[in-house]
Amino acid sequence: MLHELALGGLLFSPLVAFVPVAVLLTLATRVVLHQLDLRRRIWRDAWFDVGLFVCFLSAIVYLYGSVI
Repeated sequence: MLHELALGGLLFSPLVAFVPVAVLLTLATRVVLHQLDLRRRIWRDAWFDVGLFVCFLSAIVYLYGSVI
């Protein structure tokens, strides 16, 4: 079960911690795809990036959701 994060008396959603991790993983994947010259095979770059972010975020929530 996901619980709030208490920082300085304020309650934050656990997504405050999960979203930056998903963004970093998405950016790292984009760099790797660019270095391997695989970005040219992607038809719609923006939709691919959004889908990749959503996949990473859902995987993080699934894996670490019960820990926090």
